[in-house]
Amino acid sequence: MEHPQPVARRLYDLTEPISLVNFFSEEPNEAMAELGFSNYWDGYFAGRSAPLGRVPAEVVDAAFYSFADGEVSRHLPKVWETTTPEAAHAARERGCVAALRRILGDLVETPGLVRAAELLAKASVSAPVEGRVMYAGLRSLPMPEEPVARLWHAANMLREHRGDGHVVALVAEQVGGVEAHVLSALASGIHPAESFGRIHHLPPDQLAEVMAGLRERGLLDATGHLTEAGRATKGRIESLTDALAEAPYDRLQRSELDELIALLEPISGRLNASGSQ
Repeated sequence: MEHPQPVARRLYDLTEPISLVNFFSEEPNEAMAELGFSNYWDGYFAGRSAPLGRVPAEVVDAAFYSFADGEVSRHLPKVWETTTPEAAHAARERGCVAALRRILGDLVETPGLVRAAELLAKASVSAPVEGRVMYAGLRSLPMPEEPVARLWHAANMLREHRGDGHVVALVAEQVGGVEAHVLSALASGIHPAESFGRIHHLPPDQLAEVMAGLRERGLLDATGHLTEAGRATKGRIESLTDALAEAPYDRLQRSELDELIALLEPISGRLNASGSQ
């Protein structure tokens, strides 16, 4: 089987829908609400940062990278007055598994899903942890035995492994977290970039400063679109991100990689059809 895309890009396309239930499905939100969280973002920061333990907001801000100044500290360490990191991670896993079971339906009990979870888990624990803060945090947790939970945990680990590498690529290009959202929005055809959901809530003067900085660097034109230099910068970031995300899949034999891709396609297809909701 030929793979025209980099392996890491192809596997990202196939595993990202598994991880997206973290953010788009109701079951994880309900599981976090059962812990006592009354809003989405408290649950988000508690669940995602849980593998790091009770670290200061500055540490989580550095690891997540993509939030504006002050956003993380509005939730951390406050969330640990409500629950523990261990309980937060368990609730997140429980909610995500419930969402996957609902969406995947008859696929849940198939040998293909069991085998996909096995191969994905094998890849997810095989990469070096050096320089990978979020990945290392998840690697410190036990791998679930139940196949759907294993599938989710492995996909989540690979997503955070890729995310750690993406931060490296952004730092190398001197692109900050909010700036990264601007470039991603424009590359996806969203204009004006200020309307993008991850940043539209920020104060207008803060967004104006970010846009002005990108124009001064020649990455945006006067209309707020990507320049040739901006597109080239975005391209380099994505290429380096892909390259840095290859390591987990080196553990798989070519036949196993082909098998994993084939097994994930119907799973990803079902999740994509639902918008992972």
